[in-house]
Amino acid sequence: MRAQAAAAHNLANVSTTGFKAELVHTEPFRVPGDGLPTRVDVREARVGFDASAGPLEQTGNELDIALQEGVWMAVQDEAGAEVYTRAGALRLTSNGQLVTASGQPVLGANGPIAVPPRERLLIGADGTISIVPEGQTAQTLAEVARIRLVRPDQSQLQRRPDGLFALPEGVAPEPATGPVLTSGALEGSNVNAADVLVRMIELQRQFEAQVKLMKTTEENARLSASLMRLS
Repeated sequence: MRAQAAAAHNLANVSTTGFKAELVHTEPFRVPGDGLPTRVDVREARVGFDASAGPLEQTGNELDIALQEGVWMAVQDEAGAEVYTRAGALRLTSNGQLVTASGQPVLGANGPIAVPPRERLLIGADGTISIVPEGQTAQTLAEVARIRLVRPDQSQLQRRPDGLFALPEGVAPEPATGPVLTSGALEGSNVNAADVLVRMIELQRQFEAQVKLMKTTEENARLSASLMRLS
């Protein structure tokens, strides 16, 4: 049932920018106590995610960015903590603050990034933000900030209920340097709708088969009890 819920969640986010498919891992668990060693159940071991990159879509929007596989963008959550996302659909607020589509401030070297009034904005492949100041020509291009891009150990990243990702307390990611992003493009969801639909059918059939097996086991136990009473 948990795997079915994860599959449904993935299917609902098949068109969400930068979404990473949720994965549910299980492991065998021997039922403690007296009984045969065949009394093995299953339990959820870990909920992870598929870190592979999604398809690239060219948008031409100066504030859209797509990150290289393994690279994440640092943003600030409501509590002021640093968290990470690959959803590169950025926008500017009325006071010039750079935020994600969900409203989280994008972080730079000195905290949330604010962009001065401009004629034009450019985001370089290394995350550098440059502008042509208001009233100036293209020859006066000025660097105003650099987006904090990191390469965390993705096995340690944990998805939060708000869709953002966080590292364990005290773990610092390595900075991502060099040309690691594409401007004017967005990374799509890495969910394959056809695969998810097939997976949901498989899970449903597994569920039905296990319910049938439990009913058969219950019937066998009832018949065995009846034979014991007759003897």
